Amino acid sequence: MLRLKPANTDDIEKEYLFVRDIPKDENGYINEYHGISRDDFVDALKTIIANSQGEMLPDGYVPATSYFLWNDDDIIGKLDLRHYLCDSLINGAGHIGYYIAPEHRGKGFGTRGLGLIADIARKVILEEEIYLRVHKDNPASLKAMLKNGGYIHHEDEQSYFVRIKK
Repeated sequence: MLRLKPANTDDIEKEYLFVRDIPKDENGYINEYHGISRDDFVDALKTIIANSQGEMLPDGYVPATSYFLWNDDDIIGKLDLRHYLCDSLINGAGHIGYYIAPEHRGKGFGTRGLGLIADIARKVILEEEIYLRVHKDNPASLKAMLKNGGYIHHEDEQSYFVRIKK
């Protein structure tokens, strides 16, 4: 069964192994914890959980909740939901960033995971639309956004800026 679970200490072992192996930057998804040690991840997880409550935020950051996409007992993706937008997010990454492990791509998990996080976003965010950005060389992610009711709001040389109605 496919489900989202917020980052938590009960699942730390599987969360750690998943996050450690996400590349530093893949298609615009930035993972500051790539290659992190298990001990350092314990502290990082405390910060990740605190950030979801608006605590321990670096300057210029907004509260964000990290969710793991589980398929039965396996983590197959990570999705981040920013609770509201600042100027850099309005013209940048938007509300949601997500990553699906390579071995699970092309099976509809990105589309379904994005749908699950969009349902949460509709209850959390202040804005009238959910803002997303996708690199133009990532057509699978754009397709997932469009399948979830998104439309291309505008574009620049590198990215499409997609909106999903609440």
